[in-house]
Amino acid sequence: MVEGRVIIDTGPIVAFLVEEDAHHEWAVGQFKRLRAPMLTCEAVLTEAFFLVHRLRGGVEKFVELLESRVVEVGFELMGEREAVGKLMRKYADLPMSLADACLVRMAELHAGAAVLTLDRHFRIYRKNGRQRIGVIMPGEG
Repeated sequence: MVEGRVIIDTGPIVAFLVEEDAHHEWAVGQFKRLRAPMLTCEAVLTEAFFLVHRLRGGVEKFVELLESRVVEVGFELMGEREAVGKLMRKYADLPMSLADACLVRMAELHAGAAVLTLDRHFRIYRKNGRQRIGVIMPGEG
């Protein structure tokens, strides 16, 4: 079991909502295993909604997830804009998305948190300059 908070990225949300997704079973298992609520940011929710809204039942499933409170927004971008901007500049060569920058900043703000993700960039990103970010990915815990 993860000791700290779980911060959730776009990929696992989409995989949880879309039965045809290659990582659906893994995501369902993580949602059952991990302590709710999982924290995220509005940029992640925007990405996830964009990816599922045109699928049959996508809007309804997304709204149900929000209403379930299994996922909650735990970040205020404008209050963290300088730190987020610094991260996006640092990782501009990848490039780092706004959602990823917000999640890395959230990992800095929540000591001991792990990021639930499908994105291997979280193996490259560092919090507080040089610290590795705890991740939960398929095949890795």
